[in-house]
Amino acid sequence: MVPVTLPECINLLQRSRSVSDYGQLSQAFLTQSSLTYCGVASAVMILNSLVTKAPLVDGYKGYRFWTQENIFLLNEPQEAIDAELVNRQGMTLNQLANLLSNHGVSVSKLHGDRIALPELRSLLQKSLSDPSDRLIVNYDRSSLGQKGGGHFSPLAAYDSVSDRVLLLDVARYRYPSVWIHSADLLKAMHTLDTSSGHYRGLLIIDK
Repeated sequence: MVPVTLPECINLLQRSRSVSDYGQLSQAFLTQSSLTYCGVASAVMILNSLVTKAPLVDGYKGYRFWTQENIFLLNEPQEAIDAELVNRQGMTLNQLANLLSNHGVSVSKLHGDRIALPELRSLLQKSLSDPSDRLIVNYDRSSLGQKGGGHFSPLAAYDSVSDRVLLLDVARYRYPSVWIHSADLLKAMHTLDTSSGHYRGLLIIDK
């Protein structure tokens, strides 16, 4: 892994041709507000970076944007996802997909046991060259040699020469964002989430 704190990170970003999401995501980058809010923070980054319709925010005099609080406000109460429950135990890949879908975007799921490495590379190159969609990865930290378990973060760029993808880690108090090899990303996705009984994976979000 190559942390963004190293000079090599800048070289990778400058060389990358699949970097269309980086500018908007870096503008919307934020830190998760609790230990279990990695999925929430990732979703807020995605919605703000795609400039989706957002509610007015108290204290900002008419400005609209998504926050880690108002993302739980839905038009249909029966579809509401309980913020307190998420605060206690986090979210599964399917729950995060449902939360995003409630806010006017199209979401596709791709589980880690259903994708081969060449397909993943092709997806990274295509999606991260397209400014109209975004990627969130659900992965196991321990598979990357980090402390912790399941985690969510957006992906922002792909360098085909080194076969590395830039992961914008929303737990910025713990780990920096990193460039990781696509094979390592797939390995971290190819892990079972015991809460859901399904493998972790990717969300592809279109406005």
